[in-house]
Formats: sequence, C-alpha cells, structure tokens
Amino acid sequence: MAISITSSIFAQEEIKVQDKYTAHNKGKFFVMWGGNRETYTDSDVNFRGKDYNFTIDNMTAHDKPKGWHLDYVNPVKMTIPQTNLRLGYFINDHYSVAVGVDHMKYVMTQNQTANVTGYINLPTDQAGSFYNGDYNNTPVDMSQHGAQEGGMDTGTTLESTPPFLMYEHTDGLNYVHTEVSRFDDISKWFRLPNIDKVQINLTEGIGAGLLYPKTNTTLLGKERHDDFHVSGYGLSAKAGLNITFFKHFYIQGELKGGYINMQDIRTTLSADDKASQDFFFFQKIIAVGGIFRV
Repeated sequence: MAISITSSIFAQEEIKVQDKYTAHNKGKFFVMWGGNRETYTDSDVNFRGKDYNFTIDNMTAHDKPKGWHLDYVNPVKMTIPQTNLRLGYFINDHYSVAVGVDHMKYVMTQNQTANVTGYINLPTDQAGSFYNGDYNNTPVDMSQHGAQEGGMDTGTTLESTPPFLMYEHTDGLNYVHTEVSRFDDISKWFRLPNIDKVQINLTEGIGAGLLYPKTNTTLLGKERHDDFHVSGYGLSAKAGLNITFFKHFYIQGELKGGYINMQDIRTTLSADDKASQDFFFFQKIIAVGGIFRV
C-alpha cells in the first residue's frame, strides 16, 4: 500500500514537471545579444600586390574591448563594441538551429618586431619605396615611423616615410555563421523547485560560416580599402551555461573556440592588393536573451 502511494506521488510530480512551459523547447524561437572578449593565436600574414609579395611571420594580435558601456544597448552605437547576435529556433526539445554574427575585433600589436620574408619593389615615386628590397626572415619594427593602432584616417596620404604596416579588422572581424546547439535541463542537479521560475541548462554547439570584415590597413603608405568584403570562412565550437528566468528571459555565458581562414582580404584601393592569413580564436561571451513560442 505504501509503495503504491509513493509511486502515485512520484507520478504526479513527473506530470507536473512535464506540464511546465520550460519542460519542452520544440517550436520555440529565441534571440540573444551580448558582448565578448577574444584571444588569437599568432598568424603568418601574406601581403601581395603588383610590386610586392611578403609574409610577416607569427604576427601577434589582440582584441579591442569596450568594457562595461552603454553602447551595448544604445541603438545608434551598439555595433561599435565587440558583440554577439543570435536568432534561433528549436527543432525539438534538445536541438536548436541559429544564425548569428560574432562581431569581433582583431588588432595587430603595433609594438612588435616580426620577421619578414619576401620582396618589395615599389616605384620610386611612391613613399613606400623606402622599404624596397629583399627580405629573408628580416626583423622589422612594426612601430616605426609613427605607426599606431587604429591606423590613419580614410584619404590620408603620407609624403614622408610612411609606417611599414598598420593592420586590423575592427569594424570588425565579423563571423556570420549558422550554429547547431544542444540544450539539456540540469535544474534537478540544483534541486530547483519550479523550472518555470528558474531553469538551468547546459548547452553545446558547433558552427560554420563566412568572414565579412571591414579591414583597416595602411600598407607601405597606400590608401586603405575601408569597406566590407567577404574574405574567407570560419569554424567554431562552444559550451555554455544558460539560466532562464520566468519562462522567457535568460542570461547565457559561453566559451567558444574556432578556426578562421581568410585568403581574400582587401587592403588598399587597388584590387591587385590582397592579404591572407589563418589563425585560431577563443571567445568568452556573456549575453542576455528571450525565448518564446509564436
């Protein structure tokens, strides 16, 4: 008799859990917005054009954080910081498909000396011809002749000796991708009494997409291209923790890593001038979002 009563109680509790709005995800839409910090591996970057072809060995780079700032929620300025946007749909209770943009920023560390291999043979009437010659693992100071992170303003030309290189993807290193993710409710691990009030989920996922950067490059004194351009592809994987409040609102933290390969980076106004590089990245993401069923 006691066993029968106990079984009945557990059955009722199971039914109650299954009746919760958050117990099922199939058919729900979600939107997420947040910020990130990144780190990058060193990268061999090749620069080529009509009169030059050289590679910078093991270029170091970093992100460009904004910190805690109102720009993240200012509609006019919210694309300035490093941000993450994601729109998705649950195809069943555990799996979702999403499209998103990781707006990262990649800045070549200007205060570095890197080895350069290749050649430069610019016409002598160009200021950058100062660097003409053959390079064979030749150390070059990237901070010489006034080089600075942020580069020069559009339209700026230099009559004197120009910086060798200023190079960054700061508007930005845009990873436009599709992502498939799994969600698992782990609220019972924390003995949460009502998942419609607070629910905790583990999430993991993989993604792939295109790189659509706006690259700010001042190369050998040439005027920069300064426009968005599809430059390559990326692959990524992530793991995170999702905490949902009152059925529809959540905060999510993620660790995300991936590989970026860009073989068609525009650098100057001349279509002959290109750069290419590949590297690994690691992101830390904090975001807020909403989940709902239409």
